[in-house]
Amino acid sequence: MTTEQNDLTTEQNDLTTPETTDPARSPRRRMNPARHPTRGPASAPTAKPPTHPVRDAADGQATDAAEDAATAPAPAPIDAPTSSSTAPADERLRRWRLVLGGEAADGTGCTLGGQDAAMDGALTALYGRGDGKGQAGRDRSAGLGASAPSVARWLGDIRTYFPSSVVQVMQRDAIDRLGLSTLLLEPEMLEAVEADVHLVGTLLSLNKAMPETTKETARAVVRKVVEDLEKRLATRTRATLTGALDRSARISRPRHHDIDWNRTISANLKHYLPEYRTIVPERLIGYGRASRSVKKEVVLCIDQSGSMAASVVYASVFGAVLASMRSIDTRLVVFDTAVVDLTDQLDDPVDVLFGTQLGGGTDINRALAYCQSQITRPAETVMVLISDLYEGGIRHEMLKRVAAMKASGVQFVTLLALSDEGAPAYDREHAAALAALGAPAFACTPDLFPEVMAAAIEKRPIPIPDPV
Repeated sequence: MTTEQNDLTTEQNDLTTPETTDPARSPRRRMNPARHPTRGPASAPTAKPPTHPVRDAADGQATDAAEDAATAPAPAPIDAPTSSSTAPADERLRRWRLVLGGEAADGTGCTLGGQDAAMDGALTALYGRGDGKGQAGRDRSAGLGASAPSVARWLGDIRTYFPSSVVQVMQRDAIDRLGLSTLLLEPEMLEAVEADVHLVGTLLSLNKAMPETTKETARAVVRKVVEDLEKRLATRTRATLTGALDRSARISRPRHHDIDWNRTISANLKHYLPEYRTIVPERLIGYGRASRSVKKEVVLCIDQSGSMAASVVYASVFGAVLASMRSIDTRLVVFDTAVVDLTDQLDDPVDVLFGTQLGGGTDINRALAYCQSQITRPAETVMVLISDLYEGGIRHEMLKRVAAMKASGVQFVTLLALSDEGAPAYDREHAAALAALGAPAFACTPDLFPEVMAAAIEKRPIPIPDPV
């Protein structure tokens, strides 16, 4: 047996029996098993993860999709996958091959065919292979090119081979890595993409450059996303806030099932009878029932800088939901260095979104000054500032305005983001200053937003999520 054959046999044994592998001797890149506990052998060796961004971005979801796709019927004209009946060791090699990307140093010695090869080609077109170098050391890059037809075909491929959550990650990477934003100005491209909140943000940033032939298609894409979000969020938001409005209306002669026992006990502590170890409630406090005359005012003040795109989308949807509730008077204001009041468009969140202009500078103080001028009942007002707090205006004036609104009775809530991604980059100094004023700043997911608003309406502590 030759030396090369011995090396190949050793590498394959290392991959299929990792408990005997010495990581110091192996030049291969491996996936980190701590991040992917369900991938590869149970005792896979610890080494730095592969350099494919889709594996990091999607946390290995593409690998699961590859395994699922291998057992599914293949679309014509691609031949059926050849790996469905392979032995467990070969199947493990196939999965590692899809993870590692096929560089000479991946050590699998596995050749893909049929649908597996097509999946690998779709990944390679976006991410290239390995560290971006060919075998001769030449630079390698992604291969989608700048033509709409080739990108449209690629979009069709990834929708065939991967679940929608992975497709959305790959689409965002294609826009960021390959500069495909301009191709979204073509109606054919918009019809091919998987619509999500991030795509809506990209379209809004391109709104001013969008030709008339594309705007109707873009509005249809945005409307589809908005309607999906409303279905997901509206019912729970209305139910949560209706309950909060009911509880915020206090009455002094409640029926038994309407008694607020916590407030009743607190109000009657002076009537405690030690000998009976009980309280005589001389005054009952109960929940009322919100009516059209019992209103709260909510002001949504939204930073429309480029980094806040997803927050703008979610805030517009929530603004429309709040505006549909008779007991809440809702105002929606967006700002960069200018301030735009979009309250009159709240009946259609799509109009609100196309009334924004993502990008530009930030003047929070100017926006708060406008919002403060619109508040007529401070004690019944909830002010929600959605911003990463990178202030380009007058910092000390901004803080003075927040302090003044708090002192007048306004419930002030600061959200660093209203999105699913968690805490973004933000100005920590300004966040600390607001916290010192009693207005802590935190990132909020859309699912938590109704609870935050309910707490603000009832004037109880805000449920701040634990930092990630």
